[in-house]
Formats: sequence, C-alpha cells, structure tokens
Amino acid sequence: MAAVSASPPSSSSAAAASMGLDSGDKVPHVLAVDDSFVDRKIIERLLTHSSCKVTTAENAHGALELLGLADGQQNFSNTVSNVNMIITDYCMPGMTGYELLKKIKESPKVKQIPVIVVSSENIPTRIEKCLEEGAEEFLLKPLRLSDVKKLRCHLTSNAGNSSDEGLICVGR
Repeated sequence: MAAVSASPPSSSSAAAASMGLDSGDKVPHVLAVDDSFVDRKIIERLLTHSSCKVTTAENAHGALELLGLADGQQNFSNTVSNVNMIITDYCMPGMTGYELLKKIKESPKVKQIPVIVVSSENIPTRIEKCLEEGAEEFLLKPLRLSDVKKLRCHLTSNAGNSSDEGLICVGR
C-alpha cells in the first residue's frame, strides 16, 4: 500500500495572492507523486505555501489508486476527488512518471487533469516525449516557488476560477 498524506492549504492571504487566487475562489487540489520522501515534502511545502490542498503518493501505483484507476480496483474509499493538477516525478521504481502520464491521459475519467512532470535529469528526448504525450509542463528539480507560480494558470483554469479564463500558460 502506498503512503498517502494530505495537507490543508495555507491560510495566508499573501500566499493566495501569489497564486492569483482571491479568498472566494475554490482551493486548488494537487496530487504530488514522488518516490523520494524529501522531494515529496518540498513539493508539498511549496504548494501549501501557495494555498493549495496537497495529497501525496510515494509511487505511480499509489497515485492510480487515489485516482480510482488501479488495475482491478474495487475499493474506492481511498480515492481523492476534485484533483485540479497532478505533479509527478519522472524516475520512479515500478512505473515511471511517463507511464503514469499515459495512463492518466488514456482515462476519460481524469484525462482533463493537467499533469506536470518533474525530473532531476535534463534529457531533451525525455522532455519532448512527455510533452507530446500530454504533459502541460516538464520542470527540473529541485522545484522552487517560482516554478509553482508558473503553474498558476494550470491550477486556476482547472479550479473553477473564472477570473483567469482565457489565461495562456507560457514557459515551454
């Protein structure tokens, strides 16, 4: 069974403003997937500082379980709902972030959720492959607050924030 944790959003209005969210907006919910405990905690801290609710999984199989997409899954009591974005590490044992991305984009149930792939390795063919398969962004580790701010348009457009409709994400 994969380790899973959820963090409440930060209540800081400055953090909410840094993500472009007004206090009346829904709080974005992000699923962060990484086999490294330290990297999961960094991602979790950056996102909660930016007023996001964060659920974490230590591997791709755990993420699929949380999304209700695990092979043969019959128990859905552990699933998360209303995920607005998924951030996944590329290199993980068992199933890579790329394979997770493909499974997400093949599922009618969750294919609309933006997926961000992160890696400590800057390999252009890997980056291109992920973007072609449907990743919104490919970011290099370690993630920084400036990286999370770049993701604001993916979060707000998928979190029901109508004030940013038509917002174009840049950075590729």
